Amino acid sequence: MTDADNPGARPLPRGIDALLEQERTRLHRLTAEQAADAVRTEEALLVDIRYAALRDRDGTIPGALVVERNELEWRLDPQCDYRLPEAVGHDLLVVVVCNEGYASSLAARSLQALGLHRATDLVGGFQAWAAAGLPVTAPPGA
Repeated sequence: MTDADNPGARPLPRGIDALLEQERTRLHRLTAEQAADAVRTEEALLVDIRYAALRDRDGTIPGALVVERNELEWRLDPQCDYRLPEAVGHDLLVVVVCNEGYASSLAARSLQALGLHRATDLVGGFQAWAAAGLPVTAPPGA
């Protein structure tokens, strides 16, 4: 029996690893190279949800939109009064980037729940992007 079999029942306990695995089955996750290509060819929007200390430590991806995780849904929901100008519609390809590709999966699924059906995330996060030799803006003072 699953949670879906009895919607009024208390959810079955599971750990974050199981939840993450389940949620990722609904994403078409992109490698760093695929994400860079999607930005070039499909006008994908890279959204960096890392907290400021990580951006200050490691730098940023040029052209990526920085949106703190706790504001993500409000800033990217095309129907929200607090949306960013880049939140132009539900067909937008949004690629969420966190530090290592964990929190971004859950964030992308949250965006999908808002109707941003093409939302996904970057496998390995910012660290994979940098390791692939893709452009990174150095942190301040570096």
